Amino acid sequence: MTTLIINIKELLQIRDSSIQKVSGAEMAVLPTITNAFLLLKNDLIADFGQMKDVPKIKVDKTIDATGKIVLPSWCDSHTHIVYAGNREQEFVDRINGMSYEEIANRGGGILNSAKKLNETSEEEIYNQSKARLEEVIQLGTGAVEIKSGYGLTVEGELKMLRVIKRLSQNYPTTIKATFLGAHAFPAAFKENKKGYIDCIINEMLPQITKDKLADFIDVFCENGYFSVEDTEKIMQAGIQFGLKPKIHVNQFNSIGGIQASVKYNALSVDHLEIMNPEDIEALKNTETMPVALPSCSYFISIPYTPAREMISAGLPLALATDFNPGTTPSGNMNFVVATACIKMKMTPEEAINAATINGAYAMGISKTHGSITKGKKANLIITKEIPSFYQLPYAFGSNLIDKVILDGKIVS
Repeated sequence: MTTLIINIKELLQIRDSSIQKVSGAEMAVLPTITNAFLLLKNDLIADFGQMKDVPKIKVDKTIDATGKIVLPSWCDSHTHIVYAGNREQEFVDRINGMSYEEIANRGGGILNSAKKLNETSEEEIYNQSKARLEEVIQLGTGAVEIKSGYGLTVEGELKMLRVIKRLSQNYPTTIKATFLGAHAFPAAFKENKKGYIDCIINEMLPQITKDKLADFIDVFCENGYFSVEDTEKIMQAGIQFGLKPKIHVNQFNSIGGIQASVKYNALSVDHLEIMNPEDIEALKNTETMPVALPSCSYFISIPYTPAREMISAGLPLALATDFNPGTTPSGNMNFVVATACIKMKMTPEEAINAATINGAYAMGISKTHGSITKGKKANLIITKEIPSFYQLPYAFGSNLIDKVILDGKIVS
């Protein structure tokens, strides 16, 4: 199956295959071609260039993209799409003045979601989760990381990871699975935190790796959740089982989680709403990708990741949704890109880089996703007719997507 897209107003994110991520000042550069063509063969990008050089070949399908922008599909490297029910009441409680910590302390938050998940059948969780996945695909997400972490029991965590695996088998979007058993301490282990960590390491991890259910391991490293010492212990165990760390850090406090994550060569550190100079310094010249989650800051009214300070220090930055029932019930990467521009003062070029090539890096798929590169996956967004790609963050409330292409095929 060959598809030729012609008369593209602007083709964004043209990269050489050697470029895996962009950092610092490089983030402000978004390579593009105007009046372009793009050739897809089966599920891969085969060729691209200016219209004057369009190949004279027979193709199965031609798409005229006059007036439209084409870019790689979004790579959302941090989500919790698989969950049961919702936490609407907590949304109202926050409006009425309760803090995230107060809600958690009365049995809300993650423990609320864990209770619902363990009471819900695997089939029902799959059906709820696939509806969310279908929605984010239509919004242009072509690769997504999905975490467990609402089971907090051996069977609950395995149930979540089996659902993630089933989604990856049934949908064209690329899915990476992260084991987040260390999301919170379940009520049964409130007075025995060591016992729950032992359960994660000695019961959950062996079964998960035996069944090949996860790519990464995550820990919520935060006051009141898992300490830096706990996080290091769980990271070490995950690494021994072949799972690379991707860690929740610095959402509410800076407690040394970034330094610990770098020590164990974490693929990413995510949230980063609270950053001090030592945290930024620790990330310099490492292979760890910082990931910001601006729609979480928007939804629960906490600070935004200090993108300008981090980029000025030469760091890379990725953007992701944090799609989850409690703090970000949205998987809309278009809104994330817009919010990064509006609230974090990232330029449109920086935000698109953060949501494509750097997002791919943060989920370990930059060799196949995140840029317009020959041989990479033909996962694309074709916009409606718009003046320029600046319209994407500018018109933050509008859906400007005309077509989504995954594996070289238009998603209906």
